[in-house]
Amino acid sequence: MSLFRLDASIRVEGSASREIADIVEREWRSGNPDAPVTRRHLGTEPLPATAWADAVAGSYLPAEERTAGQAEALALAATLTDELVDAEALLFAVPLYNFGISQHVKTWVDLVITDPRMGPRAEPLLTGKPAVLVTVRGGNYSAGTPREGWDHATSWTRRILEDVWQLDLRVVERDFTLVGVNPALDSFADLAAELKQTAEREAADHGRLLSTTRVAA
Repeated sequence: MSLFRLDASIRVEGSASREIADIVEREWRSGNPDAPVTRRHLGTEPLPATAWADAVAGSYLPAEERTAGQAEALALAATLTDELVDAEALLFAVPLYNFGISQHVKTWVDLVITDPRMGPRAEPLLTGKPAVLVTVRGGNYSAGTPREGWDHATSWTRRILEDVWQLDLRVVERDFTLVGVNPALDSFADLAAELKQTAEREAADHGRLLSTTRVAA
């Protein structure tokens, strides 16, 4: 059972989203010890910022009329789509940045959608594939907090993965990842530790489920 894993954190050391996603992958790996993993590191190896515009423009032209940049962008979109289509399970680690989705993730999604197989008129290719989304937030955005409703990334990401791509999605969320980093949040240390434990437990549960779930034939 092959796995595709996408990381969007701009950090490697100390990345909370990677830490939680590692738990998911570890549990998935326990049930699939020899299975291949395809990795895409958007935060540390971002896609070209011009690729989406080139792919869109090139998609309206015959192949022989495309510029080199347009041809390269469309080939990249096909590669990104192949990574999703070829995997049997999917793992996305996407932190909240500045109240919204990372520019690197948005570029990736937009570029994938330029592939004809993933366009709005295409039959969804990923329907029913098991997937886990890991999302982390430096503060607390839950109901009743001062910043309730300020997370404009998670609902958008779920809309793409669940509704547009029709994945069988489970979500692990962790708040207060900046406790211990930002002194203004020191009073929330106990709550942050509790939320971390809950997220780690959910990650392990979802990882085990990811390792056994198959798309219905």
